[in-house]
Amino acid sequence: MKTKVIVLWVCCFVANGFAQADEDVLKTIYSTSLTNGKSYEWLDYLSNKIGGRLSGSTNAELAVQYTKSELEKLGLDNVWLQPVMVPKWVRGEKEMAYFETSGVMQKVNICALGGSIATPNGGVKAQVLEVATYEDLEALGEEKIKGKIVFINRALQPDLINTFEAYGGCSSERYRGAAEAAKYGAVGTVVRSLSSRQDDYPHTGSMSYGDLPVEQRIPSAAISTNDAVKLSEALKKDKNLEFFLEMSCQQFDDVESYNVIGEITGSEFPNEYMIVGGHLDSWDLGDGAHDDGAGVVQSMDVLRLLKESGVTPKRSIRVVLFMNEENGLRGGRKYAEVAKEKNEKHVFALESDSGGFTPRGFSFDCSEQMLAKIQSWKPLFKPYLIHFFEKGYSGADIRPLKNDDIVLAGLRPDSQRYFDHHHAANDTFEHVNKRELELGAATMTSLVFLIDKYGSPPIKNTKEIKD
Repeated sequence: MKTKVIVLWVCCFVANGFAQADEDVLKTIYSTSLTNGKSYEWLDYLSNKIGGRLSGSTNAELAVQYTKSELEKLGLDNVWLQPVMVPKWVRGEKEMAYFETSGVMQKVNICALGGSIATPNGGVKAQVLEVATYEDLEALGEEKIKGKIVFINRALQPDLINTFEAYGGCSSERYRGAAEAAKYGAVGTVVRSLSSRQDDYPHTGSMSYGDLPVEQRIPSAAISTNDAVKLSEALKKDKNLEFFLEMSCQQFDDVESYNVIGEITGSEFPNEYMIVGGHLDSWDLGDGAHDDGAGVVQSMDVLRLLKESGVTPKRSIRVVLFMNEENGLRGGRKYAEVAKEKNEKHVFALESDSGGFTPRGFSFDCSEQMLAKIQSWKPLFKPYLIHFFEKGYSGADIRPLKNDDIVLAGLRPDSQRYFDHHHAANDTFEHVNKRELELGAATMTSLVFLIDKYGSPPIKNTKEIKD
């Protein structure tokens, strides 16, 4: 009779997707992260001792060596560098811009977009034409656009609670705006910064000319939100005002860099791989603390927290610090390419690339069956105020691993302040809260623990319960 009661008790927990022991493990993980975390210390070094880590730069290579060294100190089973060729784009001297109306010069804050060509020596000066989207260019045509600087003034939609949705709604203007304007004879583009705040910081980001011939390419810059408003208001009063833009950025040949990888070998299924990661590169204006220094150090701490919490993973767990997410995605693609060549079975991948703010939960790219299983663990996360477990986007660097079997996940912190700092000079260490960062590391570690324990796909239990 006693045995039957025990079996019923065990079955009850299995039906709920977890056991009492899991609550204890999560409590240990969160406690360890909040009282003995390493993520904030690592981020301090990345941000304040190294700084911005644009692909192909000296700082990016310093970050590779630093994180490899720190992973080696954790006593992992293996730490290595995975070579990858990356773009090398250099900003050059600080950009300069102003607009002139009625003989008065108004300086504005701009920055070159990543991948842009430079202006001619001495800069470029021309009349400005304001549009809301690059699709408006077709309606205007070459006659009205040729010889002008196109000002693309599209703000993030303020009533969207999901700020990433707002960002995605107008990021194509930044990425393709110059290529589209050049087709109609524009001599440059100025794009409103993709920020949810009104300030004087221009926000850079990647842009592309597509297959546009080199000789037809035009310089492209971001303008701060405050100055975008000023420019738009000035244009309403003077349609003929002129804008001056000077940039000295330059694109060089690709150079070799590395993904940084550390691994704990699985005790039961060493040939099934789970990865957790963020991108080691950043833009060059700030020190990349939120984007994506936070994701890097949180991912590193996942492996340390598992070890510190006494967890022996069944599967092999890797931390992957990807290079070149910002302007090429070379690191994510290289990792997936090598994994395919080696016929490695990846069952789970988690990415943190949404800042170091308070964690709210995860978005998942997986089957409905697996999502239901994961959602059954929500009560375990309730004490830590983690409630968001929904289908959705995972992350750019792990996306190349997608197949029918793998579970992809993205950490989802509170996003309301993320685009205040994204790709701007104020993406710096002092804007990251230590406790929020450590909560994120613990939340990631907890999910990794549960996925490993309960399987993806499910682990078959060969042990029999006997009366």
